[in-house]
Amino acid sequence: MQFEVWAPEADRVTLHCEGATRALERDPERAGWWRTEAEARDGTRYGFALDDGPVLPDPRSRRQPEGPDGPSAVVDHERYAWRAEWPGRALPGAVLYELHVGTYTPEGTLDAAAERLGHLVELGVTHVELMPLCPFPGRHGWGYEGVSMWAVHEPYGGPEALKRFVDRAHELGLGVILDVVHNHLGPSGNYLPRFGPYFTDTHHTPWGSAVNLDAPGSDEVRAYLLGSALAWLRDYRIDGLRLDAVHALADTRACHFLEELSTAVDTLAADLGRPLFLIAESDLNDPRLVTSRQEGGLGLHAQWNDDFHHALHTALTGESQGYYADFARAPLASVAKTLMGGYFHDGTYSSFRGRRHGRPLDRSRVAAHRLLGYGQTHDQVGNRAQGDRLAATLSPGLLACAATLTLTAPFTPMLFMGEEWAAGTPWQFFTDHTDPELAEAVRRGRRREFAAHGWAEEDVPDPQDPATRDRSCLDWSEPESEPHARVLAWYRRLIALRHEQADLTDPDLADTKVAYDERERWLAFRRGDVRVAVNLAKEPAAIPLGTRPARVLAAWEPVEAPGAHGMLQMPGESCVVLLQD
Repeated sequence: MQFEVWAPEADRVTLHCEGATRALERDPERAGWWRTEAEARDGTRYGFALDDGPVLPDPRSRRQPEGPDGPSAVVDHERYAWRAEWPGRALPGAVLYELHVGTYTPEGTLDAAAERLGHLVELGVTHVELMPLCPFPGRHGWGYEGVSMWAVHEPYGGPEALKRFVDRAHELGLGVILDVVHNHLGPSGNYLPRFGPYFTDTHHTPWGSAVNLDAPGSDEVRAYLLGSALAWLRDYRIDGLRLDAVHALADTRACHFLEELSTAVDTLAADLGRPLFLIAESDLNDPRLVTSRQEGGLGLHAQWNDDFHHALHTALTGESQGYYADFARAPLASVAKTLMGGYFHDGTYSSFRGRRHGRPLDRSRVAAHRLLGYGQTHDQVGNRAQGDRLAATLSPGLLACAATLTLTAPFTPMLFMGEEWAAGTPWQFFTDHTDPELAEAVRRGRRREFAAHGWAEEDVPDPQDPATRDRSCLDWSEPESEPHARVLAWYRRLIALRHEQADLTDPDLADTKVAYDERERWLAFRRGDVRVAVNLAKEPAAIPLGTRPARVLAAWEPVEAPGAHGMLQMPGESCVVLLQD
């Protein structure tokens, strides 16, 4: 087979393949590339030495069986016999479920997670969004410090296990989305700088030097990222990618990397004959991300909408620190604004940033499904000092209200694993760094960060302690007991309604109408003929819904449809979905 590597600054490149060495030759047609032929099969171990230096893993390694620092291994993707005939599943009408392989089950493997996919089918979700799978140091971690962007973390099961997971998901009718990180690579096990200018000091990010998207050598770096993204979609039959923190992709070129990526993904989708999509995590509140390329946008298919989360979180919890401050001034008004306009910060002043932020979203041009709405995510739970979920402090009634607002809002809803049964387990920040100095730096940094907010050092979990990860694993006995079983039944009912009622997946964001009372703490909104009302107060509330006849589709507590007077009598901390005739 042919081995090749981009190493533009090297004078000599040597292939080390199962005890034998072979010199690579310069590729006369591609500047900076080296190539050679050698006998190899699936599983063959190999690496490259630059200018007689140490043997390094292949930057485009498909497998790292001994971890990021070990040799690479050949992967023959043709060996796997796919079982599922899969036409694909597009994003409109979807309900997403964010899943971390390492804590979804105590085993923390892809095969163990696949055995629990039946739960998601019964729940009614349509797509599983896997947190990053690229190799990282040790066994356990969030995955955002990964390297080897074509490979699958070996403790999760490696490449074959991911194929088995995707195959099983597709057999059950579930799409699979993969979270990928293009804005940085982990400091440990990252050998890319030895091969070429993969990073640049032209820009800096929270993780240090930026990935090189616009400096000399950036053509090959962009091709590296594009090739990795397309490989997940093609070789593993993934249906979509979630792009981590795209606001940290520093790119001044006329054609932005994200536009190039969306073009390549749309082309691949046409070639494969199934829908593929890209979902951005973005802090920009810039609708150009999800505007088509034909209309001057970047052509991504959707983005996370943190504004909806922040508004909902403040309305439920009353928290007002940090970036919650602007939303907490009038939390129900904030929820209403996001339900009707998508963004809260649409050119308004952000006290957290000390400047104006965002720009208005044109509701007549941007379909509602292009924004993802959620009440909890790995970030919003795991980046709290103790990784506490909403269930740690809110009543089941308020959790039901959070679910109702998330699952009946105009946006594509996303759940965080365990949320659907009000999991009592936290989801904490954990690492397994094999470098003692890096491990200690992460431990100190985490404690210093929260000490600034008044947390005692002993109250901040040690990321390196195995118990921190173990505490974060879901407890699968919980859904059988109360109040977890009742919350789970409510999520199932709401998701079923979303699939049954066409108005709940109407892409017209402008059709959502909202009323609320900040002091009485109730909010109601209309989507077509569907009416949704939540009462966040402990006391009952009378909510005017109009005199048009309606019937109750689902209610957390027993409630009568409004009579001729049009007033809905709502118990405290409860929610209802109605259909008007």
